[in-house]
Amino acid sequence: MTDDGLSLAEFNALPEAEANAALLACCSSPEWARALVAGRPYPNIDALFDAADAVLAELSEAEIDRALDGHPRIGARPDTAASVREQAGVARAGDAVRVGLANGNLAYEEKFGHIYLVCATGKSGDELLDLLTARLGNDPKTERRVMRTELAKINRIRLARLQS
Repeated sequence: MTDDGLSLAEFNALPEAEANAALLACCSSPEWARALVAGRPYPNIDALFDAADAVLAELSEAEIDRALDGHPRIGARPDTAASVREQAGVARAGDAVRVGLANGNLAYEEKFGHIYLVCATGKSGDELLDLLTARLGNDPKTERRVMRTELAKINRIRLARLQS
């Protein structure tokens, strides 16, 4: 959850405001964070993952948009350590891929009205551009479903840092 390796036991014991802040560093949805704080203590990381997924599945579209606000564009300069790690493959991408991502991001945002969100961990810039290009073919309803799935993956990766 944090770069200093907050354990699940430590997370469970945090005061409410600190636990909420730690969760908001994972996902910027206040409702998501509040619900997970209220669900403590979690007996294991899988229980936290399951709760995180269940809460995410029930969030309104407006709250999902708040969650998206916490993510930089793929290919843009990441503003958090988590985003830097997650987009490491883009940092090694050539100019053509970077231009393709920038143009694709604009086309995606124009079509869907929100940023292109993808679980970028372990993916190269080329892979991320290919995924973006493919997802531009989705209809808005399908894309919202895909985006929620990607958000859940990102949340799980960030929550797993509890155990690091």
